[in-house]
Formats: sequence, C-alpha cells, structure tokens
Amino acid sequence: MEKKYLFSPGPTMLPPEVLLKMAYPIMHHREPEFEKIFSEIREGLKYLFQTKNEVLVFTSSGTGAMEGAVSNILSKGDKALVVRGGKFGERWGELCKAYGIEFIPIDVEWGTAVDLKQIQKILESDRAIRAVYIQASETSTGVRHPVKEIAEIVKKYENTVLVVDAITGIGVFDLPMDQWELDVVISGSQKAMMLPPGLSFAALNDKAWKFVEKSNLPKFYFDFKKELKNALKNQSSYTPAISLFVGLQESLRLIRKEGLEAVFKRHEMLAAATRAAVKALGLELYAPGSPSNALTAVKVPAGIDGIKLQNLFFEKFGITVAEGQDRAKGKIIRIAHLGYYERLDMIMVISALEMLLKEMGHTFELGKGVKAAEEILMG
Repeated sequence: MEKKYLFSPGPTMLPPEVLLKMAYPIMHHREPEFEKIFSEIREGLKYLFQTKNEVLVFTSSGTGAMEGAVSNILSKGDKALVVRGGKFGERWGELCKAYGIEFIPIDVEWGTAVDLKQIQKILESDRAIRAVYIQASETSTGVRHPVKEIAEIVKKYENTVLVVDAITGIGVFDLPMDQWELDVVISGSQKAMMLPPGLSFAALNDKAWKFVEKSNLPKFYFDFKKELKNALKNQSSYTPAISLFVGLQESLRLIRKEGLEAVFKRHEMLAAATRAAVKALGLELYAPGSPSNALTAVKVPAGIDGIKLQNLFFEKFGITVAEGQDRAKGKIIRIAHLGYYERLDMIMVISALEMLLKEMGHTFELGKGVKAAEEILMG
C-alpha cells in the first residue's frame, strides 16, 4: 500500500481535525446550530483577512468570487486595468470580457512581478478606469506581486478600486486588508485554509461597497448585496456546502490557535528551505526576483521532460506536484508549501525530487538539496 501526498498549490493536504469534523452527520442549514457555526466563521474570517469588514462566503471555486468581483463592482461602460502575469491574471481579463467590460492589459513576462510605474502611468493617463485587477500570488508562475505598493497607488484615485486575488495569498503571507486599504480581497478554500475545494470568499471595504451600490451588471447567485444581507443573519442566500462550512469552522480555529504571525513565519521558512534545496541541486527558480511563499516554481533542467518528471512523482512515490501551465508547460514543476505543511513534508518532497532527477540523468551530488533544506529548517 502506498500513501498519497498532495504538493500541488490546490487542493492541498488537510488536517485530520478538519476531516473528522466534515464526517459529522449533516445538519440543516436553516437550523440554529448552523447559525452558531456561521457566526463563528464570520469572526474567524475577519481575523484571517485582518479586517473589520464582512467576508462573504460562496459555495463555488475561487473563480466564482472572482466573477462576483467583476459583476458586482463594475457597471456598463466602465473600464478596468488588468495585470496579466500568468493564467490567473489572464482570467481577470476573460471575466471582464464576459461582462462586456473594456480593459487595458498590462502583460507581464511570466516569472516576474508587475512594474509599479506601469500601473501609475496608466491610471494617471486614463481616469475612466474604475478597477485594477491583480493577483497577490500568481499560482501559475510562483510570483508574488507588490500588493502593498499597488494599493498605495490606487488609493489616490477616489473613483478606482483595487481588487486582489489572494487565493494563494491569504493565510500564507501578510495581507492586512484594512491596514493596506485593500478594497476587495478574494480567496478560496482549497489553499491555505486547509479545506477541500468548494468555497470562495470576498471581502469588501466601504469604498468598494459604494461601487456595489451603483453596479448595473447582471448578477444572480454571486450577488454581494444579497449575500451580505443574509450573512448578517448568519445565513447564506442559497443552500451552502454545509460540510465544508463545518470544516471551515475547524480550520479557522487551527489558524487562530497557531496565530497569524506564526503561520506566516512557517510558510516563509518552508519556502526558503525549498528554494535553497532546488538551487543546491543546480536548478533555477522560475520566479527568482519575487517568489511567493505559497509555492516554488522550478525550471526543469535541459534535457529532462517536465511532464514526465511530474508524472514520475506520482508513479514512484504517490506525490502530486503541479506541472507548468500554458507557455510554461513541460518547462517547470510547482511544489506547494501552503496550508497544512510542516518541515518534514518538505524534506520528503525534496528527497523524492533528488531521486527522480538522478534517475533521469541530471548530474548533482545526491543529498545536497536535502542538506540545504535542513540547514534552514533547523533554524
């Protein structure tokens, strides 16, 4: 019998406490028992997002909340600015297009962060832009964008909001919504929240809610005003994923018990160890200038098939790592370390990487990557 291990940047591995809670007998979502759970979840999400604002919860993948952040924020004739530095940055543009929103793209070279000067220049030259769409952590490339600095730029424009896809950012590194004046923050359950896929989240500040009041784009399920009204009564507008809500209650308890600062430090340590390990093996990072602590994107050595390497992880060791997407397909693998991961998890996946690379003909000293990781993980 071989164990299975998830090292993809979503879904990620789950704590046993969360799994056990989700196995409890199901309840009805209009009962007082569920309302108590929802009430605790609301407070836990505010802690996680570092905000006084309500965090809306939808039964959907993260893309559902992303769609809502277009259809509820903008109106017909509005214009948006979209940072496209990977597959998920491109998704913002696709969502704008679906709703007939004209957008100006900033096409960023994959593996690099956006240039702040480009954002500043476009906003200054086009005052018709009503929203800037950005990723905190671009999952397809392993890049972390400078969200704090972008927020400093956007907040100078009264009629423009910043919308941050933090699906692989929330619970990984510091993203204090209120302190940084982030207008809209989106996330999903299957990442650092340590849950299965199926829940998405959207938090809005007062500035963003003014945009919601004026929005005239079509919306039904992802209706932020409707969802807020029901959330304040500890209810969802429609039938929620009840078992996921019960699991969310437990995962938020675990995060609060560890403490946000400790959570961020753990992710920073795991990321640093993984990056040091792959460099020690003679490999290059795909995002060397601004890497995210959510995952490590690694360039596959010349002469080695990246898709075959990714497949061998599972065939030989039962480990799932993510391959590259689109233009990075076959060129990189992506190793996750967000959510329910600890030091020995990273030693295991690095050891597996070493054995596979050696088998595939890459020249290096066996154990060098593990040693580099251990030196950081012992600190």
